[in-house]
Amino acid sequence: MEVILLKDVDKLGDANSIVKVRDGYGRNFLIPKKLAVVANDGNRRMLEELKRQTDAKEKKFADKMEQMKDLFTKTTVKVGAKVGQSDKIFGSVTNVQLAEAIKKQMGIEIDRKKISVTEEIKTLGTYTASIHLLKDMKVEVNFEVVEE
Repeated sequence: MEVILLKDVDKLGDANSIVKVRDGYGRNFLIPKKLAVVANDGNRRMLEELKRQTDAKEKKFADKMEQMKDLFTKTTVKVGAKVGQSDKIFGSVTNVQLAEAIKKQMGIEIDRKKISVTEEIKTLGTYTASIHLLKDMKVEVNFEVVEE
């Protein structure tokens, strides 16, 4: 069965792509959860029109992302954390806290799922994280964990 994905599905494909899945998986999981629709002629035509429209939007969006990429490389984001004795953080700093700090300091809202922190952050200091701005555009962001 071929379906058109309406949303990104892990280990299957990105939104607005046609994928081949088993009949039961499509009928019993993807379609009822509004993750996909059957890839018939009418839906394929709608997909082509949607792709045409999104290409124009993506060009504008890509230009904006380039500006953001430059901004991220020049700026160090400060993330506040509660600290005990010997500069150890209670818990750890996660991508959620980093997304909130970016929103507060830079006014840019980024989905926490697009931020990946490679190491576990349990002490004060300077670290890096990568942000997926577009499918093929990543940017490294420097952030500093400071006492709140």
